Amino acid sequence: MTGFFASDGRYLPVTVIQAGPCTVTQVKTRANDGYNALQLGFSEKKKHRLTRPLQGHFEKSGGTGFARLREFTVENPDEYEPGQQLTLEMFAVGDKINIVGNTKGRGFSGVTRRHGYHLGRKTHGSRNYRAPGAIGQSAWPSKVAKGKKMPGRYGNERQTIRNLEVVDIRPEQNLILVNGAVPGPVNAIVEISRAKKSGSVG
Repeated sequence: MTGFFASDGRYLPVTVIQAGPCTVTQVKTRANDGYNALQLGFSEKKKHRLTRPLQGHFEKSGGTGFARLREFTVENPDEYEPGQQLTLEMFAVGDKINIVGNTKGRGFSGVTRRHGYHLGRKTHGSRNYRAPGAIGQSAWPSKVAKGKKMPGRYGNERQTIRNLEVVDIRPEQNLILVNGAVPGPVNAIVEISRAKKSGSVG
């Protein structure tokens, strides 16, 4: 993330995203596949690093291999063809977009970090600082209730941030600046689509 001065003088926190160019590797239609969608490839990969089935798959779209493949639903797949490149031209400053990604993985975490539990007191000889405390009942029902907030794996979950505003587009660098934060660590892979329920592509 970084800062950006808008045309009206506001200083906005923005996230800089490298958006494409993405190549259409497959066009799926309702007649052949049961639904309309585009399969897009991103981040080129050397041919000898690909399996033979993937090499044959990418031959249909020009022969260039990709490390990342994602699908996006579209209303009219006839407007696209394999090998076509999709760039930032589909977005404009002021558009609202949705961004999907995986949140930062934090490994096995305790209840203080994972659920925001209060720390225990550090006086009167207490050493119960970050422990969850009692988690169940005694005689009845004599078990831990389902859904009890406990230590466990935290993060690395799919998350969607909706209605982020595009504040700047730099097509010569394939960069798009959005107002606000997006899920995932630095250099994470995210999916961008227009902020509407159907017919989005990104």
